[in-house]
Amino acid sequence: MSSLRAPAPRPCESCPYRRDVPSGVWAEEEYDKLPRYDAETPHQPASMFQCHQHDPDSDMARVCGGWAACHGPDLLAPRIALIEGRIDPATFQAITAYTSPVPLFATGTQAAAHGRKDIDLPGEDAENAMTKISRNRNSISPH
Repeated sequence: MSSLRAPAPRPCESCPYRRDVPSGVWAEEEYDKLPRYDAETPHQPASMFQCHQHDPDSDMARVCGGWAACHGPDLLAPRIALIEGRIDPATFQAITAYTSPVPLFATGTQAAAHGRKDIDLPGEDAENAMTKISRNRNSISPH
């Protein structure tokens, strides 16, 4: 079982948690995941939220920096991943101590609401982001 890498130094340019990412980049089901991590720790999903820049089974797969920064050290998923050996102690520490150098939404609910706003008619910036993502990913498609 390969270990997920620590978050990148800054959330990627298409991260749904970033305030400067255009609305409508991701499919509805991707935005649906974000608010679930706003719950109290025992009620959060046990699955890690990976960066959208790489396929989940890639050697480059890493934890989403926006997710780590937005939801903070009380996330359930990294605790379970550490116990199961899907991340190492250094990656766990990097997740729980992560701070973003770029502005993020304060909650997954806010990020999802922004993302869904233009989902039916994404603007040019969103279309450009989707094109870029499509070049990197096989397992997921943007909106």
